[in-house]
Amino acid sequence: MTTINSTIKGKAYEYACVVALDKIVSKYRKIAIENNESLKIAKDRFEQITSKEKKEMLLSAHAGISSILQMEPRIIEDGKDTLSVSLQPDNVAKQFGDIRDILIIRRSIKWEIGVSVKHNHSALKHSRLSMNLDFGNEWTNTPCSKKYFTEIKPIFEQLTILKARNIKWNQISKKEDKVYVPILQAFIKEFLRLNKQFNITNSLMKYLIGSNGRDYYKLIHTNKHITKVIPFNVYGTLNQSSSKQKPNIKIPKIILPTKILDLDFKEKSKTTIILTMNNGWAISFRIHNASTIVEPSLKFDVQLLGSPDALFYIDAKW
Repeated sequence: MTTINSTIKGKAYEYACVVALDKIVSKYRKIAIENNESLKIAKDRFEQITSKEKKEMLLSAHAGISSILQMEPRIIEDGKDTLSVSLQPDNVAKQFGDIRDILIIRRSIKWEIGVSVKHNHSALKHSRLSMNLDFGNEWTNTPCSKKYFTEIKPIFEQLTILKARNIKWNQISKKEDKVYVPILQAFIKEFLRLNKQFNITNSLMKYLIGSNGRDYYKLIHTNKHITKVIPFNVYGTLNQSSSKQKPNIKIPKIILPTKILDLDFKEKSKTTIILTMNNGWAISFRIHNASTIVEPSLKFDVQLLGSPDALFYIDAKW
């Protein structure tokens, strides 16, 4: 069987989580799964993976959803209303910054929570840089300067020429010094300029954690028989008691950073820069090429390095 790419597995895992929700919750209350286009796509992707992968995803999803139930008793509260579950289309994240893949709703009490589902990766974002891509505007609604685009233009123009020649990335000698370092240097200067002028901390964090004013759980499948569950309780809407039961696990409210302290290269690295902020937050941006053949585009792997103690995670074994 051909290798199934990460996008297909990600969609398949979304379906596994919906199946796990249905199986667990239907024992306690009525549940309705919205049969929309997103669910159909996810089910189709689930059917494309191997039997072994299906079994592992279902076990992983069951462990993750069971952990969320320990923090959200309203999901299985014995009520006469119906619990509604739906998968959101991908364009919701792109257009509105809402990265929640699964919505769990009880309309009778005007209550909902969301779950962001990840398959075997914990990146906050996979953002891109290119000659014309305005990261300032896309990330923080604050446009980059003409000076930034002037600095990066010669590098991306050279990459465009190499692409036309069908050159591979591994054929470029000292690509870190010729491509990565100057792009990152220009990025750092522009990022710090934007922050000095506009204080982009709040808008940046909304972009990176994808909250869009809503709390959610991040559920991450790993190949180590562990499902990581991370509550992003920024606005204090998670972890509410039901009419008869309090949550078994208490989730504190997370304090976001209010100011950026520094952005600079990681020690002895030509590919990674570290963003440090107050209130215990630190983010890494690792730049890399996302293809074999040279493209006039580079990708950031954005990872959470440091966070306040209130942002904890649960390892649900399966």
